[in-house]
Amino acid sequence: MPVIKDSDNASAAGPAIILVEPQLGENIGMVARAMANFGLVELRLVNPRDGWPNEKARAAASRADHVIDAVKVFDDLATAMADLNFVFATTARQRDGFKPVRGPVEAGRVLRARHGMGQRTGILFGRERFGLYNDEVGLADEIVTFPVDPDFSSLNIAQAALLMSYEWMKSGLEDETKTNFTGPEMKPASKEELHGLFTYLEGALEARGYFRPAPKKPKMVDNLRAVLTRAGFAEPELKVLRGIISSLDRFSPAMPRGDGSPGDDPRRLPAAARAGGPGRKTNADRQVADDDDSATPPLGGKGTDND
Repeated sequence: MPVIKDSDNASAAGPAIILVEPQLGENIGMVARAMANFGLVELRLVNPRDGWPNEKARAAASRADHVIDAVKVFDDLATAMADLNFVFATTARQRDGFKPVRGPVEAGRVLRARHGMGQRTGILFGRERFGLYNDEVGLADEIVTFPVDPDFSSLNIAQAALLMSYEWMKSGLEDETKTNFTGPEMKPASKEELHGLFTYLEGALEARGYFRPAPKKPKMVDNLRAVLTRAGFAEPELKVLRGIISSLDRFSPAMPRGDGSPGDDPRRLPAAARAGGPGRKTNADRQVADDDDSATPPLGGKGTDND
């Protein structure tokens, strides 16, 4: 798991999430789930429409029961945030007033810094239908807004809570780009190995007649090497490529190695031309035989092309 800077205690749980008059139990549950994903545990509700507790909220929380069980319900917003030292109000609309407005990344860092100073913090979310009233925003210290499309700026309350919960978690990582797991660490291929692949591939392509016309071969080789050096292959990746080339180089159903280019493959010829391959007569050959009175009838009556 990523390393969090704060110590593991109750005060390290992070900002309280405050939902003002949430309407749907499912949304409350999804907010709880988002909080649990990123280590937040304190959920406060102001006048939930359908009351509390709410079984739909528990079901939607997807086993974030520790958040649901600790929910606190308040009659008004002022009481819900009375014990907090600093609160962000989330909104997608420009408001009149003098409050600083921050993006989610900066807001997450502000919350982390204040939390590190021992302050109690919170994030305020409005109703599903129309968000927060101006006087409710007025109770907060600052505004946080998301860089969304102005023509479609409304976020689902759980989505907004997820974004802020994520920024809170990220702000506490020793490295903000760190993830819980990474891809395999592979040793970069040496130039000797890469040049060996060049030589092998060029030999295989030469045998198949790839470099046509011949005067263009140097440029084609340059292009081929430019493509292969751009990728920055690791050693295991070169082994995979070499194995593929080796397999194709050893076997081709119609053309043994060294028998020319793929354009000479008899499977690419028209059906009539294929019928006129080695050991077979073409239609023109048959016509000559029909016109020649001296032609000897084939043995065995009707005969076949292979007689």
